[in-house]
Amino acid sequence: IIFSLNDKSSSSNLKIDALSCLYVILCNHSPQVFHPHVQALVPPVVACVGDPFYKITSEALLVTQQLVKVIRPLDQPSSFDATPYIKDLFTCTIKRLKAADIDQEVKERAISCMGQIICNLGDNLGSDLPNTLQIFLERLKNEITRLTTVKALTLIAGSPLKIDLRPVLGEGVPILASFLRKNQRALKLGTLSALDILIKNYSDSLTAAMIDAVLDELPPLISESDMHVSQMAISFLTTLAKVYPSSLSKISGSILNELIGLVRSPLLQGGALSAMLDFFQALVVTGTNNLGYMDLLRMLTGPVYSQSTALTHKQSYYSIAKCVAALTRACPKEGPAVVGQFIQDVKNSRSTDSIRLLALLSLGEVGHHIDLSGQLELKSVILEAFSSPSEEVKSAASYALGSISVGNLPEYLPFVLQEITSQPKRQYLLLHSLKEIISSASVVGLKPYVENIWALLLKHCECAEEGTRNVVAECLGKLTLIDPETLLPRLKGYLI
Repeated sequence: IIFSLNDKSSSSNLKIDALSCLYVILCNHSPQVFHPHVQALVPPVVACVGDPFYKITSEALLVTQQLVKVIRPLDQPSSFDATPYIKDLFTCTIKRLKAADIDQEVKERAISCMGQIICNLGDNLGSDLPNTLQIFLERLKNEITRLTTVKALTLIAGSPLKIDLRPVLGEGVPILASFLRKNQRALKLGTLSALDILIKNYSDSLTAAMIDAVLDELPPLISESDMHVSQMAISFLTTLAKVYPSSLSKISGSILNELIGLVRSPLLQGGALSAMLDFFQALVVTGTNNLGYMDLLRMLTGPVYSQSTALTHKQSYYSIAKCVAALTRACPKEGPAVVGQFIQDVKNSRSTDSIRLLALLSLGEVGHHIDLSGQLELKSVILEAFSSPSEEVKSAASYALGSISVGNLPEYLPFVLQEITSQPKRQYLLLHSLKEIISSASVVGLKPYVENIWALLLKHCECAEEGTRNVVAECLGKLTLIDPETLLPRLKGYLI
């Protein structure tokens, strides 16, 4: 490779192929492998960065970026002395970074390469560092190079070397905030990542005005039309709640309205829902005025109780219940009173099906994480709900019993097994509760009960009801995964 790069008779294609090969090798081996060869590798690569043919320059910048990671790896201890090579690598890259008339790909790779140099070697750059950051600021203002620059700044801000970014934050953060309103999805996502890491690592250098500028741009980003952007925006707010809680008084208007609206969306699930739960947990412990436990609980559950806006999708109730549980886990002292209220809502004959549905799902979500065995009437109240004329309420009661059981298996699992045996009319719903237990409980917690559950399921696998047989089959499959070495041969045996 070195011969191909140094030989003056080598064609451009040979040099490009040699650089591509070197890049792949550097990416797929540990840094220590190359330390004996760095002295021989750096000069020809640096020479290629200065090559007049843009394709060679572009490929050489990619290799240089990888070489920087090799000579000063940040994710593992290294005794290799990178000092002799820093000047050459920096000089060849800064020359390309400053050039105005170069190819677009070279511009972008020069930015990425310099970002890596600052990330890994920034503590050795001295007075060159602030000047280079100013160039980044200029590239941030350029529509063509701004996305690559955002990614480079994200890399630098996340460096364990704690690079001093103060010279560019005052002007840079408002520019980043303005990117959030641009109609370019990749730029929005990249900017949210950059702002998140800046808040985490540079909160003492950010002013309230800078953060307000970002918060002003957030409401349009929190929408069911793009769940990934919403997730990133919510994660940023969570970081803000943990690191800069004083700024949260600004979110009680339009941002909070959008968040509550998103909780009611049937599309909220997966990563976006997890981000929402993390946010509510971070928010409720900040002690922000009008954003305490009961305030947030009222905002989340208000529409169900007031009947002012009908929630047409069952998924909305699940999301609200998960948020209620997240708040309760963050404020466990509030738990008993709220759980007591939900039990009364299920019992109350004047409660609508919507209220019962939310109360049961909330009990299930809270009980999944907090032991509710102290609530003496909980079992009878849930079993009573099995007789509801509403299929959705019955299904919610079944889910709630299973989920609550996960919070205290010794108390609830034997009870569920006993009810399956003694209550044939409720068997289908109780088996769904059992399926929830098997799906959600830890393997260690379930192990002592496996034989009892197995025996019970086999008793009901030839039930006349096809629906019941299907649930039994699902339970058997999920149970087998807990101890496949023992149970899979047994299951196969029944097929013969």
